[in-house]
Amino acid sequence: MPVTVLTGFLGSGKTTLLNELLREPDLQGTAVIVNEFGEIGIDHDLIAQTTEDTILLANGCMCCAVRGDLIGALVSLGERDATGGPALRQVVIETSGLADPAPILRTLMGEPAVKDRFVLSGVCCTVDAVLALGTLERHPEAARQVAMADQLFLTKMDLLKEPISPALLDRLRALNPTGVVNQQRDEHTRVLRQTMETRTNDSRSVPVESGLSYRPIPAAGGAGEPSPHSGGINSFVIVRDDPLPRDGFYAWLDMVIAMRGEDLLRVKGIVNLQEQPEQPLVFHGVQHLYQPPESLPAWPSADRRTRIVFITRGVDAESMDESLRVFERRRRQRPPAASSPDPSSKSKETP
Repeated sequence: MPVTVLTGFLGSGKTTLLNELLREPDLQGTAVIVNEFGEIGIDHDLIAQTTEDTILLANGCMCCAVRGDLIGALVSLGERDATGGPALRQVVIETSGLADPAPILRTLMGEPAVKDRFVLSGVCCTVDAVLALGTLERHPEAARQVAMADQLFLTKMDLLKEPISPALLDRLRALNPTGVVNQQRDEHTRVLRQTMETRTNDSRSVPVESGLSYRPIPAAGGAGEPSPHSGGINSFVIVRDDPLPRDGFYAWLDMVIAMRGEDLLRVKGIVNLQEQPEQPLVFHGVQHLYQPPESLPAWPSADRRTRIVFITRGVDAESMDESLRVFERRRRQRPPAASSPDPSSKSKETP
C-alpha cells in the first residue's frame, strides 16, 4: 500500500493542501495520519473531511518522540485491511512542521512490521514563498524537509507583491536539484494525488516530464556539480552513458551504504544494467535502509543513461564517482565463469 509523506515547515500550508485534497469526491480508502508537536493537537480538528481513518499523533514529532505511535498506527491500518475491513488504497502522513523526514522514511523502509505492508510512494514538501529564504537560513529542519522531497509546492504566492525571488528558486535547486518545484497553485492537488497513487514498480515513478522521482540530467557523463549550502547538506548526480555490470553496481552500492550510510540523507536512481538493458533498475533509500530494487518493464523515455541522485551530508561527489569507476573496471575485466568444464580441454584454468 503506497504511503505519501507530506512535510513542510511550520505554517507553510500543509493542512490547507491536505484539506483541498480530501475534498475530492473519489478518495475513498485514503487513511490520513496527522502529527502535531504540541501536547494538545488541533490539526486533526482543522482537517475538514475527517473520518475514522484520520489518526492524530500529538505531543512530539513522529521522527523521534512518537515514532512508536507511527508504527502502531500503520500496523493497525494494515491489520484492519488484512482482516477484511473497509478497503484501504493509500496512506498520507502529514508530519509536524519540525519533523526531520529521514527517520520517518527509515520507519517505512526498515521497520519489519511496516515494510511488508507499505511502500513509500513519495515525499511532498510545502514551501512558504514569502518566508522561505529566512526560514531555510535559520532552521536546519526546513532545509532537510526541502532536500528530501520529490515534489516542492510553493505556497502563499498570492501574497507576493512581485514575481517569486530568483534567490529562493536558486536555493531550492541547490538544496534539491532533482525535486520538482510546483509554482502553479491550482496544480498542487493534482500533483499530490499523482504522487499518492504511484507505486515504486509503476513506470509513472520515472516520468519523462513531470519528474516525480527523477528528472533528466543535462550533463553527459560523470558526476554532476555538487551544490553546497549551509547545514552541511550537498546534492549531486552520478551519470553513466554506458550500461553498468550488475555485480559491480551492487558491490559498489553495498560498499557506499556500509561506509557512508549515516551521511546519505537520500539516494535514488535509475540504472541501466548490462544484463537487462531493456528493463531499467529503480532504487531508493535513506541512510542504511533501501527498498529492494525493482525493474521497470521498459524505459520511460529515450534517455537510457544511469542517473543516481545523492542528497548527503559531507560526501564528496568526485570520490563517489571514482569509486563507482573502480567497481565498473573490476567487474568488466573479470571473465565470465564457464557453465561447465570442457572435458576435451587439457589446459588448466588460471585461478
